Amino acid sequence: MPGDLNGVMVVTLEQAVAAPYLSCRLAEAGARVIKVERAEGDFARQYDHLVHGESAYFVWLNRGKESIALDLRDPADKALMAAMLKDADIFIQNLAPGAIDRLGFALEELRQDNPRLITVSISGYGEDGPFRDRKAYDLLIQAESGLSSITGNAHGSARVGVSVCDIACGMNAHEAVLQALYARERSGTGRHISVSLFHALTDWMNVPYLQYAYGGKTPVRSGLMHPTIAPYGTYAGSDGKEVLFSIQNEREWLKFCTRVLGNGDVANDPRFDSNSNRVANRDALDEVIGAVFAKHPRDTLAEMLENAGIANGRVNEMEDLAAHPQTRYVDVETPTGPVRLLARGEVVDGEVAQAGAVPALDADGERLRREFGG
Repeated sequence: MPGDLNGVMVVTLEQAVAAPYLSCRLAEAGARVIKVERAEGDFARQYDHLVHGESAYFVWLNRGKESIALDLRDPADKALMAAMLKDADIFIQNLAPGAIDRLGFALEELRQDNPRLITVSISGYGEDGPFRDRKAYDLLIQAESGLSSITGNAHGSARVGVSVCDIACGMNAHEAVLQALYARERSGTGRHISVSLFHALTDWMNVPYLQYAYGGKTPVRSGLMHPTIAPYGTYAGSDGKEVLFSIQNEREWLKFCTRVLGNGDVANDPRFDSNSNRVANRDALDEVIGAVFAKHPRDTLAEMLENAGIANGRVNEMEDLAAHPQTRYVDVETPTGPVRLLARGEVVDGEVAQAGAVPALDADGERLRREFGG
């Protein structure tokens, strides 16, 4: 798997999260990824300094890349960039709207000069429409897409705890690039790919949108309780720690009542004898469940639910995640020493994707200038 994209060269003029997510995935598959940075570097390098001096975001998203610092207003650096792009298979950019054209690297012209080139533009709102020139960042799009209106609880909206819009956008771009590489093997020509944070996330919003557009139902913020299924959410044990469990059908509801609550009569209570009735009488249902759960600590409750065949998960903190028996790790080198990261989700032929080193700013600049400077 690490060598699948050997021979593919990627030039990426990128910063922040979405575009680096895409190029990181390509690098891990064996592509040569040249990361072009400003003299001050990708601003994600300065998001924090918590990983023994490095930024957590930067370490996560920039493994296996080469770094060169260029001033694209300087004629010599601009010529170097042009030379790299002549050899490139993929060019990624997520500059502010219109900036790439002003720098003299209009994507349409690049593809005329290099018909096999695959170009990727990542933006906030896409390349057309009245919002096309707006800057956008993850939390702005969480709000603009409607995600914030369904995230949080009765007290108000909440940010999703990770950069979900950036990640969705990077994932969409990765899918599209792999498809473009496959298509190029047949056609011999590249294509232009445009992915926006807004459209990547609004695709994920289809269920609440469809419920609104066709069912007239506006989803409400439900915290860690499912808005349309009950019981499905978090409940505290006697130690104050929470377990989250899910009832998906009436067979599971009966098992839950008899084997966890220890009271089969609850299953036939007319307030609770269907999912719709349980949702309508959620407060009364929660009182019944809470009275039983208050007698047992969280881990005991999780074991009781598991033994009854009820899907459940503990509401873990970072300490719990770090010690979780299912957690997989990969080790990566950084300019300030080795770091252990949480591994990617997929395992291919029994192997977890390994990670290349995270580059220091302009770590490969001198070598790349010799290679492409003529």
